[in-house]
Amino acid sequence: MMPLCYAAMETTQIMQSVKLYHNAKCGTSRNVLTLLRERGIEPEIIEYLTAPPSQAQLKAIIRRSGLEVRAFMRHKEALYTQLDLDNPKWTDADLIGFLADYPVLFNRPVVVTPKGVRPCRPAEAVLELID
Repeated sequence: MMPLCYAAMETTQIMQSVKLYHNAKCGTSRNVLTLLRERGIEPEIIEYLTAPPSQAQLKAIIRRSGLEVRAFMRHKEALYTQLDLDNPKWTDADLIGFLADYPVLFNRPVVVTPKGVRPCRPAEAVLELID
């Protein structure tokens, strides 16, 4: 069992280093923010539609998650279909470029913590990153 002082340090570290790529118009994103705040975590909120991550930032986020690039893309977004992004011809670099150019394709909310990175759909998926 972890001594209380270490548990408190770990919680403090998590609280200080959580990032939420957020869209306030998205119910799931709002629910993730509520779940974090209910646990005493005030994340750094990044409104990705007005301050989109760069290609380098996206690449780092996705690499750290261990997931495929398409896990970070909104497949139901009309633009996804219009750009034929389901086509296997697109490389990971191409897809990251599309995410950087069209932030509306970003599968929000995305949460970054010391424990990992995940698109949090459903909202309860955030609990794996903070508990």
